[in-house]
Amino acid sequence: MTKTNRIDARLKTRLTVMAVATLLAATPAAIPATAAAPAVPAHVGGHEYTVVIDDMDFGQTPDNAKVGDTIVWVNRDSVMHSVTARDHSFDIRLGPGQSAKMPLSSSGRIAFFCLFHPSMRGVLNVAP
Repeated sequence: MTKTNRIDARLKTRLTVMAVATLLAATPAAIPATAAAPAVPAHVGGHEYTVVIDDMDFGQTPDNAKVGDTIVWVNRDSVMHSVTARDHSFDIRLGPGQSAKMPLSSSGRIAFFCLFHPSMRGVLNVAP
C-alpha cells in the first residue's frame, strides 16, 4: 500500500467516525431508555392515552389502561423531566415541549417519579 493510499484510508476512517458521532448526537433525547415494546399485545387495537406533565406535576393517568395500550407522555413544562418507574421497567427523559410513546407490556401497579424532581410522583395501574 502506498503512502497516499494509507492517508486516504485513514481519512475515510476518520470521516466515517465523525459521521456516526454526528448521527448519534442528533438522536432525540425523548427516546425511552429502557421501555421495551410488548412481545405480544394482550388485545388487538390497544388504546392510546395521553399524560401531560405541567406545572411540575404529572397529569391524571388512565383508570382503565391494559397491556397493549400506549401511554403518550407530554412535557409542557419549561424544564427537563423524567418518567422513571420505581421497579426500573422504564425511564423516559423529556425535554421541554417533548413527548414520547410508551407501550404497556406488563400488568400491575407501577409507581413512577421524576429523577430531576423527586416530589413529582404517580402510579400507573395496568390490567392484563
